[in-house]
Amino acid sequence: MSASIDINLTGGVRKWKRYPAYKPVLLDWLQQVPEHWPILRLKDSIRKSVNGVWGDEPNGGEDDIVCIRVADFDRVSFRVPDIEFTRRAIPQHQRASRTIVKGDLLLEKSGGGEGQPVGAVVLFCLDVPAVCSNFIARIQLNPGFDPSFICYLHASLYSGRINVRSIKQSIGIQNLDAGSYFNEVVPYAPLDEQRRIVTFLDRETAKIDTLIAKKERLIELLQEQRIALISHAVTKGIDPTVPMKDSGVEWLGKIPAHWGVIQSRRVFKVRNEPALESDEQLTASQKYGMLPQTEFMEREGRRVVVTIKGVDSLHHVEPNDYVISLRSFQGGIEWCKLAGSVTFHYVVLKPVKTIHPPYFGQLFKSSVFIQALRSTTDFIRDGQDLRYSQFVLVPLPVVPMDEQAAIASFLDRETHRLDRLIAKVGEAIDKLREYRTALISAAVTGKIDVREEVA
Repeated sequence: MSASIDINLTGGVRKWKRYPAYKPVLLDWLQQVPEHWPILRLKDSIRKSVNGVWGDEPNGGEDDIVCIRVADFDRVSFRVPDIEFTRRAIPQHQRASRTIVKGDLLLEKSGGGEGQPVGAVVLFCLDVPAVCSNFIARIQLNPGFDPSFICYLHASLYSGRINVRSIKQSIGIQNLDAGSYFNEVVPYAPLDEQRRIVTFLDRETAKIDTLIAKKERLIELLQEQRIALISHAVTKGIDPTVPMKDSGVEWLGKIPAHWGVIQSRRVFKVRNEPALESDEQLTASQKYGMLPQTEFMEREGRRVVVTIKGVDSLHHVEPNDYVISLRSFQGGIEWCKLAGSVTFHYVVLKPVKTIHPPYFGQLFKSSVFIQALRSTTDFIRDGQDLRYSQFVLVPLPVVPMDEQAAIASFLDRETHRLDRLIAKVGEAIDKLREYRTALISAAVTGKIDVREEVA
Protein backbone atom coordinates (compact mmCIF):
# COMPACT_ATOMS: atom_id res chain seq x y z
CA MET A 1 0.00 0.00 0.00
CA SER A 2 1.29 3.44 -0.93
CA ALA A 3 2.37 5.65 1.97
CA SER A 4 0.74 8.66 0.31
CA ILE A 5 -2.35 9.54 -1.68
CA ASP A 6 -2.79 12.04 -4.49
CA ILE A 7 -5.60 14.58 -4.53
CA ASN A 8 -5.95 16.58 -7.72
CA LEU A 9 -5.66 20.34 -7.46
CA THR A 10 -5.89 23.04 -10.12
CA GLY A 11 -2.42 23.29 -11.65
CA GLY A 12 -1.09 20.08 -10.11
CA VAL A 13 -1.45 17.19 -7.66
CA ARG A 14 -0.91 17.37 -3.90
CA LYS A 15 0.41 14.30 -2.08
CA TRP A 16 -0.87 13.59 1.40
CA LYS A 17 0.43 11.04 3.89
CA ARG A 18 -1.65 7.93 4.65
CA TYR A 19 -2.18 6.22 8.02
CA PRO A 20 0.33 3.45 8.83
CA ALA A 21 -2.32 0.69 9.01
CA TYR A 22 -5.85 0.18 7.74
CA LYS A 23 -8.64 -2.33 8.29
CA PRO A 24 -11.25 -3.37 5.72
CA VAL A 25 -14.87 -2.26 6.10
CA LEU A 26 -17.96 -3.62 4.38
CA LEU A 27 -19.41 -0.34 3.10
CA ASP A 28 -20.48 0.25 -0.48
CA TRP A 29 -18.85 3.69 -0.49
CA LEU A 30 -15.75 3.03 1.60
CA GLN A 31 -13.44 0.00 1.56
CA GLN A 32 -11.04 0.69 4.44
CA VAL A 33 -10.43 2.98 7.41
CA PRO A 34 -7.52 3.57 9.81
CA GLU A 35 -7.05 0.51 11.98
CA HIS A 36 -7.83 2.30 15.24
CA TRP A 37 -11.01 4.10 14.05
CA PRO A 38 -14.34 2.67 15.24
CA ILE A 39 -17.22 2.10 12.82
CA LEU A 40 -20.52 3.36 14.21
CA ARG A 41 -23.86 4.65 13.00
CA LEU A 42 -24.55 8.33 12.61
CA LYS A 43 -27.11 8.12 15.40
CA ASP A 44 -24.39 6.97 17.81
CA SER A 45 -22.99 10.50 17.74
CA ILE A 46 -26.41 12.10 18.30
CA ARG A 47 -27.83 12.74 21.74
CA LYS A 48 -30.98 14.44 20.51
CA SER A 49 -32.60 15.45 17.23
CA VAL A 50 -35.64 17.74 17.31
CA ASN A 51 -37.62 19.06 14.37
CA GLY A 52 -38.08 22.81 14.06
CA VAL A 53 -41.23 24.92 14.13
CA TRP A 54 -42.43 27.76 11.89
CA GLY A 55 -44.69 29.59 14.34
CA ASP A 56 -46.79 32.65 13.49
CA GLU A 57 -46.20 36.09 12.07
CA PRO A 58 -44.08 38.24 14.44
CA ASN A 59 -46.16 40.41 16.77
CA GLY A 60 -43.46 42.59 18.28
CA GLY A 61 -43.71 40.83 21.64
CA GLU A 62 -41.56 38.48 23.68
CA ASP A 63 -42.68 35.54 21.57
CA ASP A 64 -40.72 36.85 18.56
CA ILE A 65 -37.49 34.98 17.91
CA VAL A 66 -35.06 34.44 15.03
CA CYS A 67 -36.14 31.45 12.95
CA ILE A 68 -33.36 29.91 10.84
CA ARG A 69 -34.41 28.73 7.37
CA VAL A 70 -32.60 26.55 4.85
CA ALA A 71 -31.89 29.77 2.92
CA ASP A 72 -29.79 30.92 5.90
CA PHE A 73 -27.48 27.90 5.86
CA ASP A 74 -24.65 29.79 4.17
CA ARG A 75 -24.74 32.43 6.92
CA VAL A 76 -25.19 30.68 10.26
CA SER A 77 -21.70 29.14 10.29
CA PHE A 78 -20.16 32.60 10.64
CA ARG A 79 -19.99 34.68 13.77
CA VAL A 80 -22.12 37.56 12.48
CA PRO A 81 -24.77 38.37 15.12
CA ASP A 82 -26.18 41.44 13.38
CA ILE A 83 -27.41 39.68 10.23
CA GLU A 84 -31.11 40.27 9.58
CA PHE A 85 -32.89 36.93 9.93
CA THR A 86 -36.54 36.00 9.66
CA ARG A 87 -38.43 36.34 12.94
CA ARG A 88 -41.50 34.35 13.97
CA ALA A 89 -43.81 34.40 16.98
CA ILE A 90 -43.18 31.15 18.88
CA PRO A 91 -44.50 30.62 22.44
CA GLN A 92 -42.01 29.79 25.18
CA HIS A 93 -43.32 26.25 25.67
CA GLN A 94 -42.58 25.46 22.01
CA ARG A 95 -39.08 26.83 22.30
CA ALA A 96 -38.02 24.68 25.25
CA SER A 97 -36.53 21.82 23.24
CA ARG A 98 -35.94 23.77 20.06
CA THR A 99 -33.76 26.73 21.03
CA ILE A 100 -30.49 26.51 19.12
CA VAL A 101 -27.18 27.19 20.87
CA LYS A 102 -23.71 27.64 19.46
CA GLY A 103 -22.25 24.25 18.55
CA ASP A 104 -25.56 22.66 17.54
CA LEU A 105 -25.88 21.17 14.09
CA LEU A 106 -28.77 21.98 11.77
CA LEU A 107 -29.97 19.31 9.34
CA GLU A 108 -31.96 20.21 6.23
CA LYS A 109 -34.82 17.68 6.14
CA SER A 110 -37.07 19.04 3.41
CA GLY A 111 -36.85 21.29 0.41
CA GLY A 112 -35.03 21.37 -2.89
CA GLY A 113 -36.37 19.93 -6.07
CA GLU A 114 -35.59 17.23 -8.56
CA GLY A 115 -31.82 16.71 -8.79
CA GLN A 116 -31.19 18.67 -5.58
CA PRO A 117 -31.01 16.15 -2.72
CA VAL A 118 -31.70 17.41 0.78
CA GLY A 119 -29.58 16.58 3.78
CA ALA A 120 -27.10 19.47 4.09
CA VAL A 121 -25.77 20.02 7.61
CA VAL A 122 -24.33 23.24 9.04
CA LEU A 123 -22.75 24.18 12.34
CA PHE A 124 -24.57 26.97 14.20
CA CYS A 125 -21.99 29.54 15.33
CA LEU A 126 -24.11 32.58 16.18
CA ASP A 127 -24.74 34.03 19.63
CA VAL A 128 -28.34 35.05 18.88
CA PRO A 129 -31.29 33.19 20.46
CA ALA A 130 -32.93 31.23 17.65
CA VAL A 131 -35.01 28.27 16.63
CA CYS A 132 -35.07 26.50 13.29
CA SER A 133 -37.92 26.22 10.83
CA ASN A 134 -40.02 23.09 10.37
CA PHE A 135 -37.85 22.01 7.39
CA ILE A 136 -34.82 21.71 9.68
CA ALA A 137 -33.86 19.50 12.61
CA ARG A 138 -31.69 20.65 15.50
CA ILE A 139 -29.01 18.07 16.37
CA GLN A 140 -27.22 17.89 19.72
CA LEU A 141 -24.21 15.56 19.99
CA ASN A 142 -23.11 13.01 22.54
CA PRO A 143 -19.86 13.53 24.49
CA GLY A 144 -16.80 12.41 22.55
CA PHE A 145 -17.80 14.02 19.27
CA ASP A 146 -16.53 17.36 18.04
CA PRO A 147 -19.34 19.38 16.39
CA SER A 148 -17.10 20.75 13.65
CA PHE A 149 -15.78 17.30 12.80
CA ILE A 150 -19.30 15.88 12.61
CA CYS A 151 -20.31 18.78 10.38
CA TYR A 152 -17.40 18.03 8.06
CA LEU A 153 -18.38 14.34 8.13
CA HIS A 154 -21.96 15.15 7.10
CA ALA A 155 -20.60 17.41 4.36
CA SER A 156 -18.64 14.44 3.04
CA LEU A 157 -21.73 12.24 3.09
CA TYR A 158 -23.79 14.95 1.42
CA SER A 159 -21.21 15.54 -1.30
CA GLY A 160 -21.08 11.81 -1.94
CA ARG A 161 -24.89 11.75 -1.99
CA ILE A 162 -25.00 9.03 0.68
CA ASN A 163 -28.11 10.79 1.98
CA VAL A 164 -29.92 10.05 -1.30
CA ARG A 165 -30.79 6.59 0.00
CA SER A 166 -32.84 8.20 2.74
CA ILE A 167 -34.91 10.44 0.47
CA LYS A 168 -38.33 8.91 0.05
CA GLN A 169 -39.31 10.59 -3.22
CA SER A 170 -37.48 11.59 -6.39
CA ILE A 171 -39.68 14.43 -7.68
CA GLY A 172 -41.27 17.54 -6.23
CA ILE A 173 -40.44 18.62 -2.67
CA GLN A 174 -38.05 16.05 -1.26
CA ASN A 175 -38.07 14.87 2.34
CA LEU A 176 -35.21 13.22 4.16
CA ASP A 177 -36.09 10.26 6.40
CA ALA A 178 -33.82 11.21 9.29
CA GLY A 179 -34.25 7.83 10.99
CA SER A 180 -33.00 6.04 7.88
CA TYR A 181 -30.19 8.53 7.36
CA PHE A 182 -29.01 8.30 10.97
CA ASN A 183 -28.71 4.52 10.54
CA GLU A 184 -25.94 5.00 7.97
CA VAL A 185 -22.68 3.41 9.12
CA VAL A 186 -19.63 5.70 9.12
CA PRO A 187 -16.08 5.79 10.52
CA TYR A 188 -15.24 8.04 13.46
CA ALA A 189 -11.81 9.31 14.38
CA PRO A 190 -10.99 9.38 18.12
CA LEU A 191 -11.84 12.75 19.70
CA ASP A 192 -8.27 14.08 19.76
CA GLU A 193 -7.89 13.25 16.06
CA GLN A 194 -11.28 14.78 15.30
CA ARG A 195 -9.99 18.06 16.67
CA ARG A 196 -6.74 17.86 14.70
CA ILE A 197 -8.68 17.09 11.54
CA VAL A 198 -10.92 20.10 12.20
CA THR A 199 -7.89 22.36 12.70
CA PHE A 200 -6.38 21.06 9.47
CA LEU A 201 -9.60 21.40 7.45
CA ASP A 202 -10.40 24.84 8.85
CA ARG A 203 -6.96 26.01 7.73
CA GLU A 204 -6.92 24.35 4.32
CA THR A 205 -10.52 25.14 3.37
CA ALA A 206 -9.94 28.78 4.39
CA LYS A 207 -7.06 28.92 1.90
CA ILE A 208 -9.22 27.38 -0.81
CA ASP A 209 -12.15 29.67 0.01
CA THR A 210 -9.85 32.69 -0.25
CA LEU A 211 -8.71 31.56 -3.71
CA ILE A 212 -12.31 30.96 -4.76
CA ALA A 213 -13.36 34.40 -3.51
CA LYS A 214 -10.56 36.06 -5.49
CA LYS A 215 -11.56 34.22 -8.66
CA GLU A 216 -15.23 35.03 -8.10
CA ARG A 217 -14.27 38.68 -7.78
CA LEU A 218 -12.32 38.39 -11.04
CA ILE A 219 -15.44 37.03 -12.73
CA GLU A 220 -17.45 39.97 -11.34
CA LEU A 221 -14.89 42.41 -12.78
CA LEU A 222 -14.91 40.67 -16.16
CA GLN A 223 -18.71 40.73 -16.22
CA GLU A 224 -18.71 44.42 -15.31
CA GLN A 225 -16.21 45.02 -18.12
CA ARG A 226 -18.47 43.14 -20.53
CA ILE A 227 -21.52 45.18 -19.54
CA ALA A 228 -19.64 48.48 -19.83
CA LEU A 229 -18.13 47.47 -23.18
CA ILE A 230 -21.55 46.76 -24.71
CA SER A 231 -23.20 49.89 -23.31
CA HIS A 232 -20.39 52.13 -24.53
CA ALA A 233 -20.17 50.59 -28.01
CA VAL A 234 -23.89 50.71 -28.81
CA THR A 235 -24.29 54.33 -27.64
CA LYS A 236 -20.86 55.89 -28.39
CA GLY A 237 -19.52 53.76 -31.23
CA ILE A 238 -16.06 52.19 -31.41
CA ASP A 239 -14.02 55.07 -32.84
CA PRO A 240 -12.67 57.14 -29.93
CA THR A 241 -11.53 59.95 -32.28
CA VAL A 242 -14.94 61.02 -33.64
CA PRO A 243 -16.43 64.32 -32.36
CA MET A 244 -19.37 63.95 -30.00
CA LYS A 245 -22.58 65.87 -29.42
CA ASP A 246 -25.34 65.94 -26.85
CA SER A 247 -28.12 63.61 -28.02
CA GLY A 248 -30.77 65.42 -25.99
CA VAL A 249 -31.85 61.99 -24.67
CA GLU A 250 -30.97 61.20 -21.06
CA TRP A 251 -30.21 57.50 -21.49
CA LEU A 252 -28.01 58.07 -24.56
CA GLY A 253 -26.08 61.08 -23.30
CA LYS A 254 -23.39 62.15 -25.76
CA ILE A 255 -23.32 60.35 -29.11
CA PRO A 256 -21.10 60.67 -32.23
CA ALA A 257 -21.82 63.94 -34.00
CA HIS A 258 -22.90 62.17 -37.20
CA TRP A 259 -25.46 59.97 -35.41
CA GLY A 260 -29.06 60.96 -34.86
CA VAL A 261 -32.01 60.12 -32.63
CA ILE A 262 -35.34 58.67 -33.73
CA GLN A 263 -38.61 57.73 -32.09
CA SER A 264 -38.69 53.94 -31.67
CA ARG A 265 -42.20 53.71 -33.16
CA ARG A 266 -40.65 54.80 -36.47
CA VAL A 267 -38.26 51.83 -36.40
CA PHE A 268 -40.39 49.06 -34.89
CA LYS A 269 -44.07 48.20 -35.07
CA VAL A 270 -46.02 45.43 -33.37
CA ARG A 271 -46.42 42.23 -35.37
CA ASN A 272 -49.95 40.94 -34.75
CA GLU A 273 -50.05 38.20 -37.36
CA PRO A 274 -51.75 34.98 -36.20
CA ALA A 275 -49.60 31.89 -35.85
CA LEU A 276 -49.21 29.55 -38.80
CA GLU A 277 -50.13 25.89 -38.53
CA SER A 278 -46.50 25.01 -39.15
CA ASP A 279 -45.15 27.34 -36.42
CA GLU A 280 -43.26 25.82 -33.52
CA GLN A 281 -43.97 27.51 -30.21
CA LEU A 282 -41.04 29.55 -28.91
CA THR A 283 -39.96 30.66 -25.47
CA ALA A 284 -38.25 33.96 -24.67
CA SER A 285 -35.56 33.25 -22.09
CA GLN A 286 -33.13 35.70 -20.53
CA LYS A 287 -30.77 32.77 -20.08
CA TYR A 288 -30.89 31.29 -23.59
CA GLY A 289 -32.56 33.93 -25.77
CA MET A 290 -35.37 32.85 -28.14
CA LEU A 291 -35.59 29.09 -28.62
CA PRO A 292 -38.18 26.36 -29.24
CA GLN A 293 -40.17 25.59 -26.13
CA THR A 294 -39.25 21.89 -26.35
CA GLU A 295 -35.56 22.80 -26.35
CA PHE A 296 -36.09 25.13 -23.39
CA MET A 297 -37.66 22.29 -21.40
CA GLU A 298 -34.77 19.99 -22.29
CA ARG A 299 -32.16 22.49 -21.15
CA GLU A 300 -33.98 23.30 -17.93
CA GLY A 301 -35.01 19.73 -17.19
CA ARG A 302 -38.58 20.76 -16.44
CA ARG A 303 -41.91 21.14 -18.17
CA VAL A 304 -43.73 24.38 -18.91
CA VAL A 305 -47.28 24.99 -20.09
CA VAL A 306 -47.53 24.37 -23.84
CA THR A 307 -50.29 26.27 -25.62
CA ILE A 308 -52.34 24.28 -28.13
CA LYS A 309 -51.43 25.28 -31.66
CA GLY A 310 -53.95 27.18 -33.72
CA VAL A 311 -55.58 29.12 -30.88
CA ASP A 312 -56.01 32.87 -31.21
CA SER A 313 -53.56 33.63 -28.42
CA LEU A 314 -50.54 32.61 -30.54
CA HIS A 315 -48.75 35.20 -32.65
CA HIS A 316 -46.37 34.59 -35.53
CA VAL A 317 -42.69 35.56 -35.23
CA GLU A 318 -40.25 36.06 -38.09
CA PRO A 319 -36.44 35.85 -37.99
CA ASN A 320 -34.93 39.20 -36.93
CA ASP A 321 -38.03 40.21 -35.00
CA TYR A 322 -37.54 41.24 -31.37
CA VAL A 323 -39.65 39.90 -28.50
CA ILE A 324 -40.62 41.74 -25.35
CA SER A 325 -41.04 39.26 -22.49
CA LEU A 326 -42.21 39.47 -18.89
CA ARG A 327 -38.56 39.80 -17.85
CA SER A 328 -37.53 42.52 -20.29
CA PHE A 329 -37.47 45.01 -17.40
CA GLN A 330 -34.70 42.89 -15.89
CA GLY A 331 -32.79 41.58 -18.90
CA GLY A 332 -33.76 43.43 -22.05
CA ILE A 333 -35.54 42.51 -25.27
CA GLU A 334 -34.79 39.25 -27.06
CA TRP A 335 -33.57 39.07 -30.65
CA CYS A 336 -35.37 36.21 -32.43
CA LYS A 337 -33.32 34.35 -35.05
CA LEU A 338 -35.95 31.81 -36.16
CA ALA A 339 -39.59 31.69 -37.26
CA GLY A 340 -42.27 30.38 -34.94
CA SER A 341 -45.03 31.51 -32.61
CA VAL A 342 -45.33 33.01 -29.16
CA THR A 343 -48.21 33.49 -26.74
CA PHE A 344 -50.10 36.72 -26.18
CA HIS A 345 -47.93 37.37 -23.12
CA TYR A 346 -45.17 38.46 -25.49
CA VAL A 347 -45.03 41.57 -27.69
CA VAL A 348 -43.44 40.95 -31.10
CA LEU A 349 -41.58 43.89 -32.65
CA LYS A 350 -40.94 43.90 -36.39
CA PRO A 351 -38.50 46.35 -37.98
CA VAL A 352 -40.08 48.82 -40.41
CA LYS A 353 -36.76 50.33 -41.39
CA THR A 354 -33.63 48.64 -42.67
CA ILE A 355 -31.47 47.72 -39.68
CA HIS A 356 -28.54 45.45 -38.86
CA PRO A 357 -30.22 42.92 -36.50
CA PRO A 358 -27.12 41.95 -34.48
CA TYR A 359 -26.53 45.61 -33.54
CA PHE A 360 -30.05 45.99 -32.17
CA GLY A 361 -29.68 42.60 -30.51
CA GLN A 362 -26.80 44.08 -28.49
CA LEU A 363 -28.50 47.47 -27.98
CA PHE A 364 -31.67 45.94 -26.56
CA LYS A 365 -29.66 43.84 -24.09
CA SER A 366 -27.38 46.67 -22.95
CA SER A 367 -27.62 47.85 -19.35
CA VAL A 368 -28.26 51.47 -20.36
CA PHE A 369 -31.21 50.52 -22.56
CA ILE A 370 -32.66 48.25 -19.87
CA GLN A 371 -32.42 51.11 -17.39
CA ALA A 372 -34.21 53.36 -19.90
CA LEU A 373 -37.02 50.78 -20.13
CA ARG A 374 -37.31 50.71 -16.35
CA SER A 375 -37.63 54.49 -16.26
CA THR A 376 -40.87 54.28 -18.29
CA THR A 377 -42.82 53.17 -15.22
CA ASP A 378 -42.77 53.84 -11.49
CA PHE A 379 -44.25 50.51 -10.42
CA ILE A 380 -42.01 47.72 -11.76
CA ARG A 381 -42.74 44.44 -10.08
CA ASP A 382 -42.30 40.74 -10.82
CA GLY A 383 -44.76 39.53 -13.43
CA GLN A 384 -45.57 43.02 -14.72
CA ASP A 385 -45.86 43.17 -18.50
CA LEU A 386 -43.76 45.59 -20.52
CA ARG A 387 -45.97 46.86 -23.33
CA TYR A 388 -45.33 48.50 -26.68
CA SER A 389 -46.66 51.78 -25.27
CA GLN A 390 -43.74 51.81 -22.85
CA PHE A 391 -41.18 50.66 -25.41
CA VAL A 392 -41.96 53.61 -27.69
CA LEU A 393 -41.16 56.03 -24.87
CA VAL A 394 -37.47 55.16 -25.30
CA PRO A 395 -35.89 56.97 -28.29
CA LEU A 396 -33.27 55.06 -30.30
CA PRO A 397 -29.96 56.13 -31.85
CA VAL A 398 -29.71 56.47 -35.61
CA VAL A 399 -26.47 54.73 -36.59
CA PRO A 400 -25.20 54.34 -40.17
CA MET A 401 -25.61 50.75 -41.40
CA ASP A 402 -21.89 50.18 -41.87
CA GLU A 403 -21.26 51.29 -38.28
CA GLN A 404 -24.06 49.07 -36.96
CA ALA A 405 -22.32 46.13 -38.62
CA ALA A 406 -18.88 47.18 -37.37
CA ILE A 407 -20.13 47.64 -33.79
CA ALA A 408 -21.91 44.27 -33.85
CA SER A 409 -18.79 42.54 -35.22
CA PHE A 410 -16.58 44.23 -32.61
CA LEU A 411 -18.90 43.23 -29.75
CA ASP A 412 -19.24 39.68 -31.02
CA ARG A 413 -15.46 39.32 -31.00
CA GLU A 414 -14.81 41.07 -27.68
CA THR A 415 -17.69 39.53 -25.73
CA HIS A 416 -16.63 36.08 -26.91
CA ARG A 417 -13.12 36.82 -25.66
CA LEU A 418 -14.46 37.92 -22.27
CA ASP A 419 -16.84 34.96 -22.13
CA ARG A 420 -13.93 32.59 -22.71
CA LEU A 421 -11.99 34.23 -19.88
CA ILE A 422 -15.02 34.05 -17.58
CA ALA A 423 -15.54 30.38 -18.47
CA LYS A 424 -11.86 29.61 -17.82
CA VAL A 425 -11.97 31.24 -14.39
CA GLY A 426 -15.25 29.44 -13.69
CA GLU A 427 -13.61 26.10 -14.51
CA ALA A 428 -10.80 26.92 -12.09
CA ILE A 429 -13.38 27.66 -9.38
CA ASP A 430 -15.12 24.34 -10.08
CA LYS A 431 -11.80 22.49 -9.72
CA LEU A 432 -11.04 24.26 -6.46
CA ARG A 433 -14.46 23.30 -5.12
CA GLU A 434 -13.93 19.71 -6.23
CA TYR A 435 -10.57 19.71 -4.47
CA ARG A 436 -12.16 21.16 -1.34
CA THR A 437 -14.79 18.43 -1.34
CA ALA A 438 -12.22 15.70 -1.97
CA LEU A 439 -9.95 17.00 0.79
CA ILE A 440 -12.76 17.05 3.36
CA SER A 441 -13.84 13.55 2.38
CA ALA A 442 -10.28 12.20 2.52
CA ALA A 443 -9.64 13.70 5.96
CA VAL A 444 -12.86 12.67 7.71
CA THR A 445 -12.80 9.11 6.32
CA GLY A 446 -9.14 8.53 7.15
CA LYS A 447 -7.81 8.32 3.61
CA ILE A 448 -5.14 10.82 4.62
CA ASP A 449 -3.31 11.26 7.91
CA VAL A 450 -3.19 14.94 8.87
CA ARG A 451 -2.09 14.55 12.47
CA GLU A 452 1.43 15.83 11.80
CA GLU A 453 0.07 18.70 9.70
CA VAL A 454 -1.21 20.39 12.87
CA ALA A 455 1.24 19.00 15.41
